[in-house]
Amino acid sequence: MAAAQSDRDPPSALCAEFLNFSAKDTASRWLAAADLQQEVYAHLAVYVPRILCLGPSGSISSREEQREELACQLLLLAPLEWLLLGEEPATGLALLQEKNQPSPLCGHVFKVGEPTYSCRECAADPTCVLCMQCFLGSVHKEHRYRTVCAVLQRNITFLLVCCFSLQDPVAQLPPDLVARGYSIFSIILKYAVDMLTWEQDDQLPAGLEPPYKGDTYYCMLFNDEVHTYEQVIYTLQKAVNCSQKEAVSFATTVDRDGRKSVRYGDFQFCEQAKSVIVRNTSRQSKPLRVEVMHSSVVAHQCFALKALSWLGQVIQYSDGLRRVLCQVGLQAAAEAENSSLVDQLMLNDSKMWKGARNIYHQLLMNSLLMDLKYKKIFAIQFAKTPPDRFYGGRPRCDYVRDDHDREFSITDLSVQIFTVPSLARMLMVEENLMKTIIKTFVDHLRHRDLQGRFQFDRYTAQQAFKFGRVQSLIGDLKYVLISRPSEWSDQLRIKFLEGFEAFLELLKCMQGMDPVVRQVGQHIEMEPEWEAAFTLQMKLTHIISMIQEWCSTDERVLIEAYRKCLSALSHCHSSLPDGEQPISLSLAGHCVETFRYQVSQDKVSIHLPVCRLLAGLHVLLSRTEVASRFPEQLPLGELSPPLLIELPLRCLVLCAQVHAGMWRRNGFSLINQIYYYHNVKCRVEMFDKDVIMLQVGASMMDPNHFLMIVLSRFELFHIFSSADCRKRYREANKDVVQQNNTLIEEMLHLIIMVVGERYVSGVGQVEAFDEVRREILHQLSIRPMAHSELVKALPENGNKETGLERVIDSVASFKSPGVTGRGLYELRPEWNKHFNLYFHHYSRADQSKAEEAQRKLRRQNGEDTGKHTCLSHTPPCPPPLPPPLCPLFGSLVNLLQCDVLLAVEGAVLQWAVEPSGGGWTESMLQRVLHLVGVALLEEHQQLENSSGDDDVTFNYTSKITRPGEAPSTSGSVLALLESLQNAPHLEVHKDMITWILKVTLIIQMITLLTETVRDKDKAERKRKAEMARLRREKIMAQMSEMQKHFINENKELFQQSLEELEASTSAAAEHSLDPSCVSQVCVGPRRVGGAERRQLVTCILCQEEQEVRGHGRAMVLAAFVQRSTVLSKNRRRNLPDPEHHDPLFMHPDMSLGIHTASCGHIMHATCWQRYFEAVQLKEQRRQQRLRGHTSYDVENGEFLCPLCECLSNTVIPLLVDHPSLEAWLKTTNQQIAALHFAHRKQSDGHSDVTVSLRNPFSSSISEMITTFSMSTYKVGLKVNPNEQDHRVPVLIWSTCAYTIQSIERLLMDEEKPLFGSLPCRQDDCLSSLTRFSSSCWTAAPVTTTHTHFIRLLAALVPDSQVENTPCILDIDMFHLLVYTVLSYNSVHSLDQSGRSGVDSAHLHLLHLVTVAHLVQVLLTSTTEEVCMDQDSLATEEEELTCQLYNTLRKHLGSVLPEVTSGWQLFHCVKVGVLPFLRAAALFFHYLNSTAPPADLLGPGQWEALCSYLSLPANLLQLYQSQHTLLEPLIHRFPRESNRLIELPEDYSVLINQASSFTCPRSGGDKSRAPTLCLVCGSMLCSQSYCCQTEVDGEDVGACTAHTFTCGAGLGLFLRVRESQVLFVAGKTKGCFYPPPYLDDYGETDQGLKRGNPLHLCAERYRKIERLWRQHGIAEVIGHAQEANQTLVAIDWQHL
Repeated sequence: MAAAQSDRDPPSALCAEFLNFSAKDTASRWLAAADLQQEVYAHLAVYVPRILCLGPSGSISSREEQREELACQLLLLAPLEWLLLGEEPATGLALLQEKNQPSPLCGHVFKVGEPTYSCRECAADPTCVLCMQCFLGSVHKEHRYRTVCAVLQRNITFLLVCCFSLQDPVAQLPPDLVARGYSIFSIILKYAVDMLTWEQDDQLPAGLEPPYKGDTYYCMLFNDEVHTYEQVIYTLQKAVNCSQKEAVSFATTVDRDGRKSVRYGDFQFCEQAKSVIVRNTSRQSKPLRVEVMHSSVVAHQCFALKALSWLGQVIQYSDGLRRVLCQVGLQAAAEAENSSLVDQLMLNDSKMWKGARNIYHQLLMNSLLMDLKYKKIFAIQFAKTPPDRFYGGRPRCDYVRDDHDREFSITDLSVQIFTVPSLARMLMVEENLMKTIIKTFVDHLRHRDLQGRFQFDRYTAQQAFKFGRVQSLIGDLKYVLISRPSEWSDQLRIKFLEGFEAFLELLKCMQGMDPVVRQVGQHIEMEPEWEAAFTLQMKLTHIISMIQEWCSTDERVLIEAYRKCLSALSHCHSSLPDGEQPISLSLAGHCVETFRYQVSQDKVSIHLPVCRLLAGLHVLLSRTEVASRFPEQLPLGELSPPLLIELPLRCLVLCAQVHAGMWRRNGFSLINQIYYYHNVKCRVEMFDKDVIMLQVGASMMDPNHFLMIVLSRFELFHIFSSADCRKRYREANKDVVQQNNTLIEEMLHLIIMVVGERYVSGVGQVEAFDEVRREILHQLSIRPMAHSELVKALPENGNKETGLERVIDSVASFKSPGVTGRGLYELRPEWNKHFNLYFHHYSRADQSKAEEAQRKLRRQNGEDTGKHTCLSHTPPCPPPLPPPLCPLFGSLVNLLQCDVLLAVEGAVLQWAVEPSGGGWTESMLQRVLHLVGVALLEEHQQLENSSGDDDVTFNYTSKITRPGEAPSTSGSVLALLESLQNAPHLEVHKDMITWILKVTLIIQMITLLTETVRDKDKAERKRKAEMARLRREKIMAQMSEMQKHFINENKELFQQSLEELEASTSAAAEHSLDPSCVSQVCVGPRRVGGAERRQLVTCILCQEEQEVRGHGRAMVLAAFVQRSTVLSKNRRRNLPDPEHHDPLFMHPDMSLGIHTASCGHIMHATCWQRYFEAVQLKEQRRQQRLRGHTSYDVENGEFLCPLCECLSNTVIPLLVDHPSLEAWLKTTNQQIAALHFAHRKQSDGHSDVTVSLRNPFSSSISEMITTFSMSTYKVGLKVNPNEQDHRVPVLIWSTCAYTIQSIERLLMDEEKPLFGSLPCRQDDCLSSLTRFSSSCWTAAPVTTTHTHFIRLLAALVPDSQVENTPCILDIDMFHLLVYTVLSYNSVHSLDQSGRSGVDSAHLHLLHLVTVAHLVQVLLTSTTEEVCMDQDSLATEEEELTCQLYNTLRKHLGSVLPEVTSGWQLFHCVKVGVLPFLRAAALFFHYLNSTAPPADLLGPGQWEALCSYLSLPANLLQLYQSQHTLLEPLIHRFPRESNRLIELPEDYSVLINQASSFTCPRSGGDKSRAPTLCLVCGSMLCSQSYCCQTEVDGEDVGACTAHTFTCGAGLGLFLRVRESQVLFVAGKTKGCFYPPPYLDDYGETDQGLKRGNPLHLCAERYRKIERLWRQHGIAEVIGHAQEANQTLVAIDWQHL
């Protein structure tokens, strides 16, 4: 270490350098030099090692850092600025900025956590964001927008469309400045690049070697994403022998900056630390990267970063200098191609540490990305494809191997380039970018099976990691495709189709991957890997959709893409296993040739992306009408419909068989695959496309052949193909019967989907918004839903939009939320007729819920909602009217009338005729009825739309009237329906069958009418058809009128019964009595005591009823005592020393109080003791078995109420009304004198003077009194219990006074009456607490209480024998009143003077304290508070107020100003003393059990309050004597109620505030989890090692530490970036609570995932504030942790 010391320059030497150094002269010398680079390097070689890195980095003070910064600026950077500008740098830079024409680009770089705004109506893609300043100045604030916290510091895309000047900014600069700039930028940038990419640890590049090189090295620790904080901290403690705090500081810096020196000294010393670190971290994973580097190398690297930052600052002054720097950075060296300085940085990106990457990425954004010309050049360099280049070469491979997050990689700059549509098109054309990205992605996934498909099941951990890294390429491809072109060039078509071919190669590697085979017999032993394949599918979902959107914009591209996709699918089919056995199927007079394949026996895969892409392109052919306009260019003749439907059909059969329970032995992996296959994230390009492909095949082949193949693949063909199969079917195994029934149901459902799912533009004649509207309609048919639920149920496009907002208002009505809950959308009634029970996106559970909801709704409505039929009676869930099909899919309707389907329908109906057969289910029948209904609606629609005989080709009615041909010679479908209409076992389906028969009859009538007028002209037929329609409408109207008439009659009868019921109820209500209230007084001789009554209570544990008596068994009330700062007016006051704190006089600022709350549940003391002992024993066993339960702390006496599970930590004994009101002394002065005399005798050693009192309570009650006393003592002072401490009774009185004051403030602020508005639990708590406080002196030495009373009274009446009496302004008068009244009981217990004596004493004490409070108010109030004056004559109140005020002025001289307005003074007095009087009324009410007057049960009145307290309405009449104990003003009265801080209405203001908050301990680093204290407004750095502090010997996070200074261990915080409220109580308990910020849909956004603008909901914030002021936070936390056990496992102390 000696060598380390010798290399340092003493500060005096550097100071001398400062004085003697001239930057101007140095710059002049450089300018005259022949080799500028050599001169600059020589200067840096001398000064950089002498300025930077002179010792252990951990010991550098802030002063040393300032010295380094100053030296760098004066000795290193100032000469460069002089050389560049040729004049004083400040002047030259200001002149440059003045002449500069700034770019219209904002150029703002987001800080981590800063709010970004994206316009959902105008943005080209989600990466188009605005900063807050630009957003507020734009038109987008009036649009729908999304707010998101900037997670990545560099992800910024400029959303500005401007006309840019074509003038070269370099031409605006003087030529000599440009030349100097070019030279300096070249030298400095090359120096920085060389140093940041330097790989030697103890050597420097040529020209930078220091004059003297000492043996001084740094042991440099580098960051990785493998090792945890704990591992690094533990290793550093062992390696460099540092404390834990130092190790935490090292680890935090390494994580933030990417590297940190952990040891400084000679080489051997640092090498030793390196070996320990490597050895300790290489046991389970790769070791931490540690390098021993010479101090001069580290110094030059540090200055290289400063130099890059300097370059970024200089170019901000001039766009011309920015362009010069761009030219320097992108200029290729002469000796090699692709060797520019920017190239070198990008190629070595993965070798740099995090801090270096951040700084040079920042420079690239401030230079290359801000200059549009060089942004294009940089984009080409960025995307070039030679082997040493980006996508095909080292940087991408290095990124895949690198373990740093993507935001710290150069690859992350792709978002800045590929999201610019013009650049993306250019790169696609010139650099074939799309193909390059795809091929690079495929090349990285080399693990394939024999058929060339991706294989993930044998992935090692390293390969899985690599797979996760490579997925970033998909994001880049998404950026390229996110904006589809409006105009195509021939070159763009060629390159896009080349990229499309490469994409098909990727999909071919996915086609058929992860095949499964049904497990028979034994359950599968190991779950196969399935997540990787679905992850890839989900990542590619948007890419596939975007490629289809690109194809839809150009007909030539679409046709060619269709050809290529069909060729790829043919290739996939050719690779299927050969040798399938061909079979011939025959049913209902039709035959089809196919091959034998069974899903239940052969391999089947759920991944068919090539087939699904072809389905999407086929729909585009229909949507764009290319198929009808250019049929000769399409290879439609090459299509083989059976092959097209084969693979999707297998997949759908697999799903059906899984639902039927046939694949149970294949484990959860297959169930999960089926789930995601139907999930909204995947279904658009999986399930939906499979249904479309079946529609494509069905529209191109004979419907009978299609259905026979479907039956064969479902393995149901044998059931419907032979006449006697039904008999064997019934006798088969029950499991087989059940499986076959489920398969038949699924097969019928599939047919319903193929025929009825037409809400895809291109399949049906609909628009895109119709599809979204139908999705919303069916989601809301299940139940009313919140906006977020609807968004989750809808698929997102590439812009993260669902199209919900465009149609939601037309379909649903919004219901705003209340104080709790969420806003809900409810379906408008007129849309119920569009409900389809067999909506293809329904799960089984959703279908059941929707059906039940629709039945219930229609029962409630009781009217006709089926406007699409001509019937007056609507079945519960009829099929909706389907939209017409597009021409390319027009033949789909023939499925409904084909012979095979009729045979299937007839077989199911025949089974239903025989209910005892067991070979059918009601679901099966319901699906058949639905198919029949759809067919009838289709025929009815064609008939209504027909204009002649030749137009109607759908004759379903005529086909169901003829007898069936198979499977038996049974009756027709219509005959079977008629026989089932009145079947008793089908009562549920009777309405549906009746509806079908009536629709059939109507269609037959229409057909008959049409045939009778066949020979007449077209106009006549139209006229008669119109007449028939009008006649039908007339009949409909008549029947509807009859039905409504009947309902109205019932309504009248029902209304009549309601009126009778109301009449009888109102008559009974007349007998209720209105009790009258009499005036009451709660204190003084005129007090009317409460009626003597027995108080009977019931124990909640043993249910035994008992009377509360002084000598009976003790009854207790569960209670929770806690320290509180809710009423605090001084949160900066240090917490008192518990050992020496004297709580007898409460300061008016009430910085710390003790609050008691109770749930109101009563128990026997013995029952509670047994219960608590059982809880303790249970917790001991739990800790032995598992871990401790932390929702309550048994060691601190906490438990949950046995009945309501409310958090409690003690019990309050129930006492009779007045246990100590029998003995009183006659005069207080005599008592005081006697007590002084007794105390003097005792102090003189006379032991015969004793005070003996009889305890009025039984031993069990006395024990409970001690229990509660010790709980309050322990919580209030945070000390161990001590029954002999003289402060015990004072703390009990304190919690009584504080609890009453907090409740009075709450009632005042909520404008509730003083009496009658408290809930029972609070009323019982105050009653029990006050009675207990009046009797607690019995558990303490009586002399202690006497001493307290003497000291308390001396604060009001001077006593020469009492010392250290506090100033009257330093005493809270209500606490003084409570203390004196309650301590007076023990004084009166020495005598038997009767109740009137104590009442008089209480009244006198109230008078004394009230006068003292009047003095407080007058001393601390100012007349400026009242701006209104009174001109009328002065009243008695005003005169007496002025007299008292003038008396006070005599004693204080000029301290009090002169006041002429008595009205203003009296107003101040009245307002200031009102809270005291209200609290006193509550106190005496509960102390003396006196009923309040009626005037106080409503809004409070001054006269009623004074009367109740036996005070004159003019309080100034109480003034009798002068008071001299006065000091200068320090407090104000009345005290305002504490409230939580005011929050901004817009949540983004909070986000912006948090983003600028820096960690106070990390050198300006941005806090990762900024958290706002809602009590005091402090912003804290939460959940981080950097801001942990020690509390009671334990390290805790910033929030937990703050609670002990701000909230006495309890805190309310808002986690800004998570939009989440945090409640914390102590070190181990906490919970999360919904924030008070809602979006426009009435929902919170915890985690800020949706990005909707959030606004403050005042009602919810008031609810949180009410919880805090009611001291209910601890209870909320307890209930939350009991309800959610995961909250218990959170380390709350680290937040």
